[in-house]
Amino acid sequence: MPTTSDFKKHLRILLEDEPFAVVEHTLQTPSARGSATLVRARLRNLLTGQLVDRTFKAGTSFDAPDLHYRPAQFLYGDGDALHFMDEESFDQFAIPVESLREITPWLVDGTIVRAVHYRGTVATVELPQTLEVEVVETEPAVRGNTASGKVMKRAVVASGAEVQVPLFVGIGERIEVDPRDGRFIRRST
Repeated sequence: MPTTSDFKKHLRILLEDEPFAVVEHTLQTPSARGSATLVRARLRNLLTGQLVDRTFKAGTSFDAPDLHYRPAQFLYGDGDALHFMDEESFDQFAIPVESLREITPWLVDGTIVRAVHYRGTVATVELPQTLEVEVVETEPAVRGNTASGKVMKRAVVASGAEVQVPLFVGIGERIEVDPRDGRFIRRST
């Protein structure tokens, strides 16, 4: 049973009978004696994608939502929704673009994601911790850039997302990135 002291990014809690994920949180300690420490949290509703701000007393406990995870494949986006196919049952489902705005820049046809099921329906999808992507555009490496301390350059990957990569990465290369923060990890082999 998670409490406010367990809050960290992506922690899942059940609030008002709906699953939420912690987006960010801060601790507020009042200066008056006897006042309770408060935890302010920004939460994302996993069913609707809506962001809400809530304040809790420190030590408040929550139930954990009963979530199940299954692999799914991204098929296409039609402007209003993103369409996926369950890898086990081959059922197709759609999720509104609004609720997946954070991961949309990383999706290309065929991307394997993790579908989060809540009470028999798909609540959301999550990207894996690392993605292998192809660099389609990058600045040329200019001799002498390392002297100024600039050892990274901007690159655009096939999905359209921008990543900072080392100078040796060129167009057409496949690289691994962390989609949570867009950080370059290494060249793919």
